[in-house]
Amino acid sequence: MADWTELLNRNRNYRRLWAGQVVSEIGDYFNNVAVFSLALETTGSGLVVSAVMLSRAIPAALAGPLAGVALDRFDRKRIMIASSLCRAAVALAFLLTLRFHDAWLLYLLSALLMFTAPFYTSGRASILPTIASREELHTANSLTQNTQWATQTVGTIVGGLSAARLGYEWAFILNALSFVFSATAISRLRVEGGGFRAERTGAMLRPWADYAEGLRYMRSVPLVLGIGLISVGWAMGGGAAQILFALFGEQVFRRGAEGIGTIWGFAGIGLLVGGAIGHVAGRRVDFAGYKRAVALSYLVHGATYVAFSRMESYAAALFFILLSRVGMAVTTVLNNTQLLRWVPDEFRGRVFATLESLRWATMMFSMAIAGLASEYYSPRAIGVVAGLLGVITALVWGWYDWRGRIPEPQPRGAS
Repeated sequence: MADWTELLNRNRNYRRLWAGQVVSEIGDYFNNVAVFSLALETTGSGLVVSAVMLSRAIPAALAGPLAGVALDRFDRKRIMIASSLCRAAVALAFLLTLRFHDAWLLYLLSALLMFTAPFYTSGRASILPTIASREELHTANSLTQNTQWATQTVGTIVGGLSAARLGYEWAFILNALSFVFSATAISRLRVEGGGFRAERTGAMLRPWADYAEGLRYMRSVPLVLGIGLISVGWAMGGGAAQILFALFGEQVFRRGAEGIGTIWGFAGIGLLVGGAIGHVAGRRVDFAGYKRAVALSYLVHGATYVAFSRMESYAAALFFILLSRVGMAVTTVLNNTQLLRWVPDEFRGRVFATLESLRWATMMFSMAIAGLASEYYSPRAIGVVAGLLGVITALVWGWYDWRGRIPEPQPRGAS
């Protein structure tokens, strides 16, 4: 869109941040595809793949509180550079898995890779108001979100081709180089005053007290608390989707790997369409309109996921999964813009890191429950429940808004 192109042309800092995001996130999928393929090739066990997923999800959830405190205490730019360089070293260490065919090595390196990730991803969100003006902030946020969804689609395809054509060695090496590129891009960010450290009082570092302070802030602002709770509501069904997409492609529609890939592909298209809609909506609606848009989008997300789960026609199912992801993407863009506008600089790292941890933890729980339920219930039944969780989330948000329980916050953040 024209706004995104104009932002990239005009804002040198954001252009560098965006370039680092594109390269490093595509590199992530080089690693993901290679690791999961290597795990299956080495062990032939689907349980090992599940264990690798958990070894990535658990550290990402646990790292959130530490990352949030660090980002609000120290220079965010330096933390992001350190995170990228650590991930480059770990990505290169995956070469050891080609020599020592032990599953525990895959678990260990996957855990280390994901433990360092929130220091970069939450840092990236935290510095957006520092490198973008108030007028640019929504555009910067929507472009960041849409880029993440686009790299997911492209990275999976390119990652698969690289592993198949070049071998696992080059997939891991290219992943490591992508993180080095990201660190270089971040190192070139420059702002007036020269610093990316949050303004806050108190010189003494008290990790738990600092994190508890962040939780108290989140609880004290209804909007921030509400966004946190609806993120959990989405993740309850979102985690199940990680398993259900495979089950629908393989068992329900009996189209094998092609069916699984096609479902994920249509979901990706829906995210990109929804991200574009969210960008346009965010520029036009006021705070009251934003809250109504979130309720409507979550309702669409949940209801169309239920429809997807009940469709007998494969084409109709693809259409409804696309619509479901449109609704999810709209809410993600709008919610993130509100957080960037209203959350004060001194709390921004902890807020974004805490929300990331909540999503990971909830998705792990959702994946586990869906996996167990699949032994006793059909994928269609599980999908209906996952969709209804989205509908309930929309209704609860709408009810709280109708009761006046989500007031516009006092201007303290980027606003």
